[in-house]
Amino acid sequence: MKVNNKRTLSLMLGLAMGLGASTSAYSQASLEDVMKARGLTQKDLLAAAKTYTPTGGRDEYLVFASGGQSGQVIVYGIPSMRILKYIGVFTPEPWQGYGFDDESKEVLKQGRIQGKDITWGDTHHPAFTETEGDYNGKYLFINDKANPRIAVIDLHDFETKQIVVNPFFKSSHGGAFVTPNSEYVMEAAQYAAPFSADFVPLSEFNDKYRGGVTYWKFDDKKGRLQPDQSFTFELPPYSQDLSDAGKGPSYGWGFTNSFCSERYVGGIEKGRPPFEAGCSQKDTDFLHITNWKKAAELVAAGKVEKVNGSYMIPIAQAVKEELLYLVPEPKSPHGVDVSPDGTHMIVSGKLDSHAWVYSWEKIQKAMAAKKFEAKDPYGIPIIALKDALHTQVAVGLGPLHTQYDSKKCTVYTSIYVDSMVTKWDYCEGKVLDQLHIHYNIGHLMAMEGDSVSPDGKYLVSLNKLAIDRFNPVGPLHPQNHQLIDISGDKMQLLYDMPLPLGEPHYAVAIKADKLKPAVRYKSGWNSRTDERSIYRTRAGREKTEKVDGVTHVYGTVIRSHITPEIIEVEEGETVSLHFTNLERAEDEVHGFAIYGQSVNLSIEPGKTVSYTFTADKAGVYPYYCTEFCSALHLEMQGYLLVKPKGYQSKGDEMVEGQQYTKADYEKQVKTNVETQAVIDSVVGFITSHNFKDFAPVVALVEDATEQLGFAGEAKKKAEDFAAKGDYQNATLWAGQWWQYQVKTADMGLRAKTYLEQNGAVKVQAK
Repeated sequence: MKVNNKRTLSLMLGLAMGLGASTSAYSQASLEDVMKARGLTQKDLLAAAKTYTPTGGRDEYLVFASGGQSGQVIVYGIPSMRILKYIGVFTPEPWQGYGFDDESKEVLKQGRIQGKDITWGDTHHPAFTETEGDYNGKYLFINDKANPRIAVIDLHDFETKQIVVNPFFKSSHGGAFVTPNSEYVMEAAQYAAPFSADFVPLSEFNDKYRGGVTYWKFDDKKGRLQPDQSFTFELPPYSQDLSDAGKGPSYGWGFTNSFCSERYVGGIEKGRPPFEAGCSQKDTDFLHITNWKKAAELVAAGKVEKVNGSYMIPIAQAVKEELLYLVPEPKSPHGVDVSPDGTHMIVSGKLDSHAWVYSWEKIQKAMAAKKFEAKDPYGIPIIALKDALHTQVAVGLGPLHTQYDSKKCTVYTSIYVDSMVTKWDYCEGKVLDQLHIHYNIGHLMAMEGDSVSPDGKYLVSLNKLAIDRFNPVGPLHPQNHQLIDISGDKMQLLYDMPLPLGEPHYAVAIKADKLKPAVRYKSGWNSRTDERSIYRTRAGREKTEKVDGVTHVYGTVIRSHITPEIIEVEEGETVSLHFTNLERAEDEVHGFAIYGQSVNLSIEPGKTVSYTFTADKAGVYPYYCTEFCSALHLEMQGYLLVKPKGYQSKGDEMVEGQQYTKADYEKQVKTNVETQAVIDSVVGFITSHNFKDFAPVVALVEDATEQLGFAGEAKKKAEDFAAKGDYQNATLWAGQWWQYQVKTADMGLRAKTYLEQNGAVKVQAK
């Protein structure tokens, strides 16, 4: 649909005038003045209207982008392009406490390589779990190219729960790719290497270096990969790249492309031409086709042997069992993309100007007839290009990755050298539109574009270079993700988004309403193992005990104090701190940092986290809450006192500060009574409305009720001390009584505001 820009501007101006007759002239002039001052066009205004998300508004889609060298995953919204979260995966991330608390250290420990801690990763290709080929929003997988690993992220809480290490590969660009019912996650080797950890000279490259594709078995109920049920196809020492799983008629098959099928080994320092010369001599490379469904049946039948503790299908067995085939593909390809209906596969070559469309029907016929043009040096049958190809389309210089539209036969391909996106019809083989982007696009991503039912609407161009698009920030530029409107016949560039965290390679987008993330944990929860923590602590049950030479501190955090506030240990002791967040209200996170220790704990509502260390030097170590959580956040503090060995206490070492009188006590009590009147008023409003229909308000009310209970306990202590004439402690406990009231009022007022803004209705008193 064509857009009348003049009409759009007129409507927007009319909307501005409609805000009030007295300000209409000012509003119209103001908008025109802003456009003139900033050099904005009507086209700019239309693009802004398409991406603008009002305050409090939500995005229709969430994007999960690889963080590249950051080793993380980046989450942002579409169409707003607002960054929402970084998910720590292979790299410690202090804001989330990832890699700093004991629980997440155990996850990172799973990714050790040859006994070494690897505290970074090069994340490349995220993928969602699927049900019948559609994203189900339950889990996300991401690979590490540098050290071949796959991580599992639980989308219930957006946390990394598992890391597995490939038992064969030395690198893995091609992961992760998911089969239509999440049975397996595909991970392809990148650079050929020996499957063992032994030294093998390059002179034996052809015979002892290997590539491969691993099919990691996934248990959807447990949310974990199962290494002992996974299997790997041994492949020739070609550099395998990206993969995709078949759908519909091609279900049960996997497709993996490759480059450097020349098997060339460089060596500039030895006077040889570099890798890039030797790896681009042939006109074609090989698309690998693997039958994972039949392979899984052979594994289950006990017909596949284990190597390195995992099932390995040698090339000879794969050929004999008709599990493995090759088809020529354009040289130096980057990606193979199966159509939503599973009938076609598209491959593009970085050193070609065409996208090649393969027909699964033709490939099947060749397989059934055993019609092959030759075998490769390792005995793998090669299906002739003419017996597999549907069409070739000239799409531009340096085509890379393809995404599917909701419109039948319509796809989008990233064109690296020409810095553009080509929209084309793969059924009829014709180009429909082209759009220049900024600059050197790598991957691109459509909304749910890898699923059986792509949504269309938007496309994101993941550009490798930003050059002049943003304010200069030194030689290291941000990446540039550009949002493109693909709802019409012509593509329209809407928005530039700088990404300054690593080099995102690929991203996947999912409808936001498919995600059902939690907003708090069950009380005392170990989020990494998804079970109650053995260290969980309830209010009033805080304690310190020594077990097997380790001093365990069972503590709690809640607005606005850490319990215990004083921890005393002796020099040389091993100390294990365990803190449970007692909050129920959404977003009431607490942190924990301590002087002299490299730690920050992130303690979300209901979560229990631990930190174990050696108190190896006597001294005074203040600790505090790192998350601004309340008006008295700065007072949320304490001291770790590490006493020298053999230290003898001189009695009560606590000291009093300000001295208080009966008048001070009575003044504080008067304030508390007035505060309670405010609380009663707020409670009256909440209970007179249908607050139980609003989950966030229910949580706030639960927390407020608990805080008010604490206020009652403090009130009694204050009154008991006053009865004894101890106005020092009476005044202080009255002050604590008031602090609990303030926190109660804070939550109550938030609940009241929420009800007012979200249409709560007044209910009749029974």
